[in-house]
Amino acid sequence: MFENLSEKLDKAFSVLKGHGKITEINVAETLKEVRRALLDADVSYKIAKDFTKNVKDRALGQDVLTSLHPGQLMVKLVKDELTELMGSQTEGLNLEAKTSVILIAGLQGSGKTTFTGKLALFLKNKKSKNPLLVACDVYRPAAINQLEILAEQVGVEVFVNRESQDPVAIAKAALEHAKQNGHNVVIVDTAGRLAIDEQMMNEIAAIKAAVNPQETLFVVDSMTGQDAVNTAKAFNDKLDYDGVVLTKLDGDTRGGAALTIKSIVNKPIKFVGMGEKMDALDVFHPNRMADRILGMGDVVSLVEKAQEQFDVEKARKLQKKIAKNEFDFNDFVEQIGQIKKMGNVKDLMGMIPGMGKALKDVEIEDDAFKHVEAMIGSMTKEERSNPSILNGARRQRVACGSGRTVKEVNQLIKQFNDMGKVMKMMQGGGMKNMMKMIGKGGGMPNMPMGR
Repeated sequence: MFENLSEKLDKAFSVLKGHGKITEINVAETLKEVRRALLDADVSYKIAKDFTKNVKDRALGQDVLTSLHPGQLMVKLVKDELTELMGSQTEGLNLEAKTSVILIAGLQGSGKTTFTGKLALFLKNKKSKNPLLVACDVYRPAAINQLEILAEQVGVEVFVNRESQDPVAIAKAALEHAKQNGHNVVIVDTAGRLAIDEQMMNEIAAIKAAVNPQETLFVVDSMTGQDAVNTAKAFNDKLDYDGVVLTKLDGDTRGGAALTIKSIVNKPIKFVGMGEKMDALDVFHPNRMADRILGMGDVVSLVEKAQEQFDVEKARKLQKKIAKNEFDFNDFVEQIGQIKKMGNVKDLMGMIPGMGKALKDVEIEDDAFKHVEAMIGSMTKEERSNPSILNGARRQRVACGSGRTVKEVNQLIKQFNDMGKVMKMMQGGGMKNMMKMIGKGGGMPNMPMGR
């Protein structure tokens, strides 16, 4: 995510990282490189120019030239300006109504329907809501089918009327159904087009007038760059929506849409899609995104993800096992499972300060732990519970059973023993403390995570 922009900004700041004297000239050179990095990220020339002018004005006002650490101060000023450009503060959803309505709009192919399912899961799991999905794309049967499949995946009800071709009537009927059946959030998935279309806009506006939503969200593919910004403006002019959702942000190496949508439409980015899995949806935090763009990591989000998977009762049991030196491969696999639930391993590692740059050219498979799980799965129940019995012959059998080499099995066992020692030293048990240790820069034992 934003790899190109991060790399170019890091190059820009290198001008100030030497031991030479800091002058107005090399500050100007740095800002010139920053402006060039923004333009390469598909930020408009006007916004890039205003951005660097604001940073320069702040820099001169804070005596960067006489600062003890001018390079660090410049990075902070750029971070503050990035945060302000993306919206300054996190904006939540308005869910105060007894039955809150959220209207979803966007072009076809933007990930609108998938986001609808993701939002339902988010509200169900993290906000304790009982959402109802509504299929108002009456033109594409595949869209209705897709929403039904997504609803089943996330365990929520979907309102469908295949007999009607009137999306306004469907939305109104769904709202009544929600009120009568205890649904406190209604999420309406509207029809999209391949391009901005007057009929589509009028239809969404009519649905909005009929159901009076508390939230209207515009979904846009972040990988379309400046086109996404232009589309966002056209939709906002017609719908006056409440917030933006950026999808496919994990595949966006430039970042132009994320950086400029707020300043163009003056509406906050509320969510970002970070993958294809249904739980790959994050609340957008401008300050944390600025940190990640500048290679500072995002430890707060990392710890939050760890806390979501943290089970107090399991942690107590694990702590007792660690204290008695009874930590085994069953526990090891359970800890891996909790880490996997947090998301893509490379993205998680990128949240650790300094790791994003280090991992730039490193390939980590999506299922990074599958070889480890295959080796542990090839062990007998007794071997998993009592790893000390894994002699040479047993290790050979595990290697054959998992399709790995004996060397890899030996490496796994060594890493397992190392992790057992680390966890015993921590004595707090489990993943939560391990992630706290990572957040403090303690690192993590190496894992055989593919090539």
